[in-house]
Amino acid sequence: MARYIFITGGVVSSLGKGLASAALGALLQARGYRVRLRKLDPYLNVDPGTMSPYQHGECFVTDDGAETDLDLGHYERFTGRPANKMDNITTGKIYQTILAKERRGDYLGGTVQVIPHVTDEIKNFVLDGNEDYDFVLVEIGGTVGDIEGLPFFEAIRQLGNELPRGDAVYIHLTLMPFIATAGELKTKPTQHSVKELRSIGIQPDILLVRCDRKIPENERRKLSLFCNVRETAVIPAYDVASIYEVPIAYHREGLDDEVLAAFGITGAPAPNLARWEEISHKVKNPEGEVTIAVVGKYTVLKDAYKSLIEALVHGGIANNVKVNIEWIESEIFEKEDPSPWLENVHGILVPGGFGERGSEGKIAAAGFARTHNIPYFGICFGMQMAVIEAARNLAGIASANSTEFGPAEEPVVGLMTEWLKGNELERRASDSDLGGTMRLGAYPACFAADSKIAEIYGSREISERHRHRYEVNVSYRERLEAAGLRFAGTSPDGLLPETVEIEGHPWFIGVQYHPELKSRPFEPHPLFASFIGAAIDQSRLV
Repeated sequence: MARYIFITGGVVSSLGKGLASAALGALLQARGYRVRLRKLDPYLNVDPGTMSPYQHGECFVTDDGAETDLDLGHYERFTGRPANKMDNITTGKIYQTILAKERRGDYLGGTVQVIPHVTDEIKNFVLDGNEDYDFVLVEIGGTVGDIEGLPFFEAIRQLGNELPRGDAVYIHLTLMPFIATAGELKTKPTQHSVKELRSIGIQPDILLVRCDRKIPENERRKLSLFCNVRETAVIPAYDVASIYEVPIAYHREGLDDEVLAAFGITGAPAPNLARWEEISHKVKNPEGEVTIAVVGKYTVLKDAYKSLIEALVHGGIANNVKVNIEWIESEIFEKEDPSPWLENVHGILVPGGFGERGSEGKIAAAGFARTHNIPYFGICFGMQMAVIEAARNLAGIASANSTEFGPAEEPVVGLMTEWLKGNELERRASDSDLGGTMRLGAYPACFAADSKIAEIYGSREISERHRHRYEVNVSYRERLEAAGLRFAGTSPDGLLPETVEIEGHPWFIGVQYHPELKSRPFEPHPLFASFIGAAIDQSRLV
């Protein structure tokens, strides 16, 4: 039977609950246990699919087409277990389910209330489908005291009583700030956060304390005393150079030992951290470095590109080099010559995105990479902009554009209206709701036998995750291929372009899907490994 670990946060947001959850999951996995990680998000949106990256960061997409919190990306990268739509729930989704039941009459005329109906739905979500796991780690978004999070805290409080005795452990992540003027680390924020948590009926078993320097023993004892936890259960969470050092650092401080002790588990095997140590060593000791320009529109918030950043790091690990990222706002190239920005980089990557803002700058970046023989990687929107650039400047289609930006005389990129999902035909219209109406999740693609991308994958058939509403118009294929832009990969029926490449260019590939979502530190995605390899070759020329 599964045991449950509930991870809550206090003091401030963005302390890294998702990373802490993922690292703990990796440690338990390294001991031979089967783990599952789930995320409870208190916001009223049904999912983050319609939320601005400036508000929420990256929207992580699973194989089954769920648009989820970016923390699920951490879960996948650290444990290797693919997440699914049942691993992330929001207040919006909970209420959507409850209201549908109420309309059907499932509550038999009863008054629908937060307790027990909302909390019961949350508990059902937490408990469902865990038969094959030893530990289920449940992260609660936000911080204790947030009004929207109260039903979730109440639900996990109830579970603490309803599960068999000893089958639930609570970990509370807090901040211990250093006050420079006083020259001290302060325990009061953690004390107040734990007091707030206890006021709603939850006593933490373990404190995970974020700090930027060693916690003195007397301060550790103070936290133990005032927060009513064992002194050994006050676990420092120090800053580290790489996120892939976090499992090693947590084990060194005794987090996984304390978790097992809280469950009364003795004699567990020591974790095998050899592969984490190897990854950490590679990150710390690169044999060289390359610079990649990421030309995007959300560059002021790096969380908008979280999986992309990690996939580039993985590409560096595969090639034993450090990857330096130059973040460039694409709108700059609509006013300035891209040469001063791009002539000394070793690769150019244009990531996914939505909307017209900055699109001409992305087209300019693709054109610069094509004409200056710099490795180019276009992902989703980045592929579409590369196709428009080639249509205008190689195929002579001067008015080539995307209907995403308005009516187009030459709609080289247009709205998808129908596609196959398994054996079912999916249909969309321009006036469809935005939420959940994209081509989402894993779809197969087929490559031409002699294409560069087939060589990179080592296969002609692959499956990758998608998230887009617009598609390169296949009716332009013949004219574009005649001009030198090859449609190397398509959907199995040949109707949807999946990849493009330019023959004779050192490395110029665009993909309609999001390969960054499936990259892992131990299994770098082949496209990112190859792209960084091409950047290394380019670095020898610059």
